[in-house]
Amino acid sequence: MKWAKTDLGRLPVKSWCETIEGSALRQAANLASHPVVLGHVALMPDCHVGYGMPIGGVIACQEAVIPNAVGVDIGCGMGAAQTDIPADALTPELVRQILHSVKRSVPVGEGHAHGARQQWDALDARDGHRPGGVDAHGWDLAYCNLGTLGGGNHFIELQQGDDGFVWLMIHSGSRNLGYRIAEHYHQLALRLNEQHGIALPDRQLAFLRADSAEGQAYLRDMGFALDYARENRRRIMAAFRCEVAHVVPGVQFRREVNIHHNYAAPERHLGQEVWVHRKGATSAKAGETGIIPGSMGTPSYIVEGLGNPESFMSCSHGAGRVMGRQEACRSLSKEACDRAMAGIVFDGWKPLKGKFGHGKAKAGAGLYDLEEAPLAYKDIEAVIAAQQDLVKVLVRLKPLGVVKG
Repeated sequence: MKWAKTDLGRLPVKSWCETIEGSALRQAANLASHPVVLGHVALMPDCHVGYGMPIGGVIACQEAVIPNAVGVDIGCGMGAAQTDIPADALTPELVRQILHSVKRSVPVGEGHAHGARQQWDALDARDGHRPGGVDAHGWDLAYCNLGTLGGGNHFIELQQGDDGFVWLMIHSGSRNLGYRIAEHYHQLALRLNEQHGIALPDRQLAFLRADSAEGQAYLRDMGFALDYARENRRRIMAAFRCEVAHVVPGVQFRREVNIHHNYAAPERHLGQEVWVHRKGATSAKAGETGIIPGSMGTPSYIVEGLGNPESFMSCSHGAGRVMGRQEACRSLSKEACDRAMAGIVFDGWKPLKGKFGHGKAKAGAGLYDLEEAPLAYKDIEAVIAAQQDLVKVLVRLKPLGVVKG
């Protein structure tokens, strides 16, 4: 732990992130003053500002759930698989061949991605009683988006492990489905809190009583979004494995990990049953395997949890941003970002073309989409070093090639 403060609110704030931006610290203070938060607020070393609650934050709530403390991408998480391919066996040409094929089998678009509805029994079972906030169009998107990557910081990556093997890693979540559920229940929580005259430190932190009809509905639908996200990653990984096997016949896949880092779960902490909310944070119970990715140009880590109760048995979910997406595009240079990606296979940087109001941006103007460049993220080595009391490193992974959403 880097520091603990007792003067930010009703509860202490304990941080594994030494320097936190002012807006994220104010969000932590709001959580420390929240009426249903217990014990303390824990901030992971990748902490940065989010909606209502910092990304990289962990809280325990008494008989209550806060939709925005789970996040809009419910079930966003990581998948990783170890192969028996020697770490130095893949040439850049083979990496490029694998990733080119993966891009054909794992769409990144919205709705029309596969060109047809995908089949999944769990979706069929909910047909006729869709989750809250999901209309007919949203339900159709849920079928079509299953097995697709999404955008932003979601990725598919080939990596070289210091254990001597090539690894596969993916990052994706519940896609449009989770967003609709999150927004529906946040608005519902706002209305209910206002009706009952509950004073909130921030309207973004509206909550539902876990034992109420509305709270039970959110927990049911959040659980469905978690299942959807896990199945989405399973399908992406299956397609990834298939393309690797096509290029490297006879490859064997060893251990595989599939985890969430945006969710709430019933756990025992502080001597009682609570709802632990991990928003951009990974469970790190003693002996539990976790994944902490870096940026698209820096190492990632397979870790094992140490079960530290001070973090509610959690660790970081990644490197964490040091600048917002617009700031990255406006302040970083393409040349510096190219240097940061030296030796790594990727598609290059695209002109902004309409993002953040740059409708007429052209490559010649130097305005590129650099929001996911390595320089927009914290130093992953420092992030890992800051949580040595939360996890131990099992494998360090260097990127060979990456597909971004």
